[in-house]
Amino acid sequence: MPDSEMQEDEEISRSQRKRDVEALQEIGERLVTLNASRLAQLDIPDNLRDAVREAKRLTANGAIRRQKQYIGKLMRNVDPAPILAKFQEWDGKSREQAAKFHELERWRDRLLADDKLISELILAHPRADVQRLRTLIRNANKEQAAGRPPKSSRELFKELRQLMLEESGPEDETDNEDYTQQDD
Repeated sequence: MPDSEMQEDEEISRSQRKRDVEALQEIGERLVTLNASRLAQLDIPDNLRDAVREAKRLTANGAIRRQKQYIGKLMRNVDPAPILAKFQEWDGKSREQAAKFHELERWRDRLLADDKLISELILAHPRADVQRLRTLIRNANKEQAAGRPPKSSRELFKELRQLMLEESGPEDETDNEDYTQQDD
């Protein structure tokens, strides 16, 4: 081995190597938590994909721990950068989806509190079915006053979500599917 390679190996401490291995094992543990559709999106070797599937199948705690260690060992032969980049992309989409969800909740709550704000909603979303929205708002307020389950309030939320999806375009619809089907 040339001196320069030996020198590089000596510069990395045992503690740093251990931290690196533990980081890879954490990535492997996150792989185990992914649903099948997300796992399929990752470009990982077949033996790693099989090991992740096996870890999901196991039920005994000791077996799961050993399988996760094995996944960590397999991760040493994989470049973690693309996997981490995909994780960050998914995390960003999740935050973005949560923000959209909260925006829809705010619209619904504002409309239920003051139905005159429907004109503001129509300005922002001209394709809205005004009559349906007014009916849902009126029914939701009646349900709330009578102490009944919020069926119309939920319908109003769904109507607002559909309105936002139609105006945002097809790429956001796939994001919505990822958001609602994370636990496949």
